[in-house]
Parts: sequence; structure tokens; C-alpha cells
Amino acid sequence: MSSYINNLKGAIRRLHGLEAVHVRTVPLTEQFEGKILWQGEVETFNVSGHPQASRCFAWAYEDDDGKQHYTAILELPPVNSSGLQ
Repeated sequence: MSSYINNLKGAIRRLHGLEAVHVRTVPLTEQFEGKILWQGEVETFNVSGHPQASRCFAWAYEDDDGKQHYTAILELPPVNSSGLQ
């Protein structure tokens, strides 16, 4: 398993206190008025231990100073897919 996936699993554990199993990678392009706002891959994880969420979506991004950050969002309304709708 890649260190990237392990880092995301660690972020899920830190942010939500949940254990995660990687399921798949989904390419995603977020656009607004024809312009690309963000393009990358969102990782889908099954999670256990949460009373309502069974999945989590996670990704990393680099800030302007080059520092890596990890984001992990539980699949709870209004989030209902890796497209983060």
C-alpha cells in the first residue's frame, strides 16, 4: 500500500477517530463557469465505528508554501459521493 494512502488513512483517524479501508480512486474535476477550480483524485474509503457514515472521501493538496495538507470528509448529507455534491 502506498504511503499516500496510508497518510490519508492517518488523516481519517486523526480527524474522525475512524479506521479506514481504501476502496477506489476517483478522478475529479471541479469547474465553475467553464473554468477548472480544482482537478485531482479523490480517494474513497470504507470506515467503521461511526454511527451514520460508512464511507469517507479524502485527498491531499499543497498550499502556497509547498506544505502538504490532508482533507477527509465523511459521507453524510449533503456529501453523497466522491464528487462531493
